[in-house]
Amino acid sequence: MATTPTHDVLLAGPTFFDLVLGGLDASPAPGTEVFASHLDTSPGGIANLAVATARLGLRTALATALGDDVHGRWCRSVLADVEGIDLAPGTVAPGWATPLTVSIAHDGDRAMVTREDLAPPFDPLASGARARAILADLPALRRADAAARTDAGGDAWWRRAVRDGARVFADAGWDPAGTWDAALLDPLDACFAFTPNEREAAAYTREDSPERAARVLAERVPLVVVTRGAAGAFAIDAATGETADVPGVVVDARDTTGAGDVLQAALAFGVLRELSLADAVAFAVLCSALSVEQLGGATASPCWGDIADWRAAHADPRYGFVDDLLADIPRPLPHRADRRFPFARFGAEAHTLRGT
Repeated sequence: MATTPTHDVLLAGPTFFDLVLGGLDASPAPGTEVFASHLDTSPGGIANLAVATARLGLRTALATALGDDVHGRWCRSVLADVEGIDLAPGTVAPGWATPLTVSIAHDGDRAMVTREDLAPPFDPLASGARARAILADLPALRRADAAARTDAGGDAWWRRAVRDGARVFADAGWDPAGTWDAALLDPLDACFAFTPNEREAAAYTREDSPERAARVLAERVPLVVVTRGAAGAFAIDAATGETADVPGVVVDARDTTGAGDVLQAALAFGVLRELSLADAVAFAVLCSALSVEQLGGATASPCWGDIADWRAAHADPRYGFVDDLLADIPRPLPHRADRRFPFARFGAEAHTLRGT
């Protein structure tokens, strides 16, 4: 039986302290040193999704483990005090090192180096959080299934959430083994939406076009959105057969870190707002494009003020529905520039940035 949701979105997974370097004078190569002109710090990993949904006004709960080290304390301050995300479903792990990623942005793409220890186990639903939507990637869902079988032989937390009425939006996640075995897609049987990129979709289906890959995947999940980077996205509603082929939004790309997360978050917003398929996917593509204009992952997620600025400069009738969305947002509209909270400022009153 479905229960009354306490949140719009619940997310569970690892949060990383992201150190993002940009404006490199050359690509790094073994035995060389290069210099960066830009530096950004940001909560990363699942926090990218959490910040993106919160900035769109969705009531967001995040179940994540953070250490009691300086990186974990900073992430908690940014997520809770600056972004207004409910961290009650998560845990603080004394003595555990918060995962850290160094992301190097160059030539419109990025490379990453990560240090991560196994997070302590906890139940994301133990706090009583219940949500209309769950956002996760397939590896996280598979790990939760495996842990449930090992620990108690019951259902994973996310399957219990589905029974309570939540809809799961799943990203593919990378397959480091390179097998792209169809069995890795088994969690999709309980999911509502799947958002692989075109390379992942092709690898799983052995199809050579996003459209054909999406149709194959739609046999397993109600909504499939195959993302195509700067080229946009192709979506199919399995129940009706309706499709949406949305071109990309032209922007000056600086850093693609977190762009897929922003697309998934904005898609969930569109579905929860009951937008048409075409409008929901177009909104997701727009928000994802705006996110690559800035350096950083979570900190680059657009706020409503950034969306309004883009709309004021682009009279494309295809995005007329954005005007209706903006009309419902309280003024003044926030901008992402107002939410910057550099690591160097840690110790200042982070909560003073809320509402800006």
